[in-house]
Amino acid sequence: MEPKREWRGGGLKAAAGAVRRAAKPALGKRGFAAADLIARWAEVMGADLARATCPMRIAWQKGKPGDATLHLRVASGAQATLVQHLAPLILERVNGFLGYRAVARLALTQGPLPAAAAAKPEAPRPLAPEETAELEGLVAGVADPELKSVLTAIGGALIRRRSSAAPA
Repeated sequence: MEPKREWRGGGLKAAAGAVRRAAKPALGKRGFAAADLIARWAEVMGADLARATCPMRIAWQKGKPGDATLHLRVASGAQATLVQHLAPLILERVNGFLGYRAVARLALTQGPLPAAAAAKPEAPRPLAPEETAELEGLVAGVADPELKSVLTAIGGALIRRRSSAAPA
């Protein structure tokens, strides 16, 4: 009689949990016990503020859990002025994300921001009916459907580029 094999549920697993566990010690040294704050900075701050700022670290005061300082890097003096003006909003959003009033102050440092993560490209504008008709006429003689679809995609991109580069 052959022993029954036990299924252990190997298979594919999301990498996010493993990455968080691996990054936690390094982020903890920088004051980011809540590593999700860095990962979700654009969601927490909104697109405009996320492009203008980068969280560097959170400095926690010993024995004062609600008296931390969030250190932000901004690219220019103009952005620093804007961030200072929006400090109450930034603190509210960060504390709302963390779930309690953890951060009481902001400290700003001017300097180059790290290269932004690859932004999702905007969806291409749909072609106008006359542009679609022109494109279909150009690829009408192609018999291979796969080649035809590739040529249609390239042609659509070229038509969009041509129309966006044309002077208005």
